[in-house]
Amino acid sequence: MSEELEIPEPDVSEEHPISEHWVWVGAHRPASPRVLFDHMTDNWEQAGTSHEVHPATINSSARRQRLGAKFAGKTIVVPTGNFKTRANDTDYRFRAGTDFFYLTGCDEPDAVLVISPSGAGTNATLYVPHRRDATTHEFYTDARYGELWVGPRRGVDEAAIFYDLDTAPLENLEKDLVSLGGADVLTLRGFDAGVDALHDPSEEDEELANTLSELRLVKDDFEVSQLQTAIDFTVKGFEDVVRALPSAEGRGERVIEGVFNLRARVEGNDVGYDTIAASGSHATTLHWTRNNGEVRRGDLLLLDAGVECDNLYTADVTRTMPISGTFSPAQRRVYELVLAAQTAGIAAVKPGANFMAPHDAAMAVLAEGLFEMGILKEEPAVALRKDRQLHRRYTLHGTSHMLGIDVHDCANARNEFYWGDLAEGYVLTVEPGLYFQANDLTVPEEYRGIGVRIEDDILVTATGAKNMSAALPREADAVEAWMADLWAKGSTNLGL
Repeated sequence: MSEELEIPEPDVSEEHPISEHWVWVGAHRPASPRVLFDHMTDNWEQAGTSHEVHPATINSSARRQRLGAKFAGKTIVVPTGNFKTRANDTDYRFRAGTDFFYLTGCDEPDAVLVISPSGAGTNATLYVPHRRDATTHEFYTDARYGELWVGPRRGVDEAAIFYDLDTAPLENLEKDLVSLGGADVLTLRGFDAGVDALHDPSEEDEELANTLSELRLVKDDFEVSQLQTAIDFTVKGFEDVVRALPSAEGRGERVIEGVFNLRARVEGNDVGYDTIAASGSHATTLHWTRNNGEVRRGDLLLLDAGVECDNLYTADVTRTMPISGTFSPAQRRVYELVLAAQTAGIAAVKPGANFMAPHDAAMAVLAEGLFEMGILKEEPAVALRKDRQLHRRYTLHGTSHMLGIDVHDCANARNEFYWGDLAEGYVLTVEPGLYFQANDLTVPEEYRGIGVRIEDDILVTATGAKNMSAALPREADAVEAWMADLWAKGSTNLGL
């Protein structure tokens, strides 16, 4: 982090009163003399930001109209959220609130969208902070917002152009909202405490959150293209990891995590979630994100990772691969059972099918395989009964979740929508897995410590489904050939 310049102690004599000559800038920071203020804020050309228009503006406008129509006559308030402190005076990298971004495309912190009724339709206003440019002392004194510290952000005028949306200064928000009273104002809560405090909560606030998630279930063409971009970059990241595997052996899972995350930052905004780089028995822990284990020849590597593209849509892909390049007989048997389950799950994805259809299809295959392996002692039909569910000791999780701006997208949708019938434009994962814990005495010893998950991102089409991540091989022989081919081309080349 950069250090602030030393500023001399103020002259507090009667001839030089502080109020006339000093600008006070906060705790543990010395005052800034007026002469320095004048020097720092004078003779600057206006630092510009792009005057392009965001590529999703047409889609965003249509989304706002659909939301407004759901709550006719109401004013809707959707904040993006604020910076969150990571440690003392350092913040996490800001990421816009999902619903706010869906409706605006705006990634600026502290902003608030207000959708208000207007005749038979709606008006929308984006409230954004003024720029902390060279016309203000914050330009050089504010390490969180000052443009000399963090670069220019879009202010009121620039935001109006880029997002093709009416804008207003953030400082006007409270006055504008309070003037409306509270009866007809709905707020998306939990993102901005200051906005939450402007009106008392209502039952319709929860309905607003539900409705936003339900609207996001169907992806428009722009969203599908962004998801495909994120998935394509994720494929590159998996290839990078395979190339780096020989150098990771004897070292650690963080090598794997670092290699993939490098691709994510080069190609997109970030990773969509903490990368799971689980080698050996760590693969039997569903959300292994410590990534502090060794990478050993003879073990499997379960890599669950996704690039989040610049427009915040994320991939979510898992492959389980032999670190040596070749599956052992026991590893292959488990792997091929999971693959068969995933193939059945993907085949069940089609418009009109229930959301649980992929899960049910995959679990039927897994239960049959576990019975044949002697792990399940009851007939599959019995073990799968709702009052039994004995297979879940080894499968643990559901087979699918929605995918979009969030890796577990549309989480506030009501059950009747989320678990209802699939429709064209839905994007969901299909990701069965088997996890045999190293100390599980119900599992034959040769399988203990093996964890396998195979996950792809599936778009529901008008006639069936499309595997958007099909560029990554799934069959065991194809995985081995893919790894060998990448190594033959050069194990240290990350292809960046």
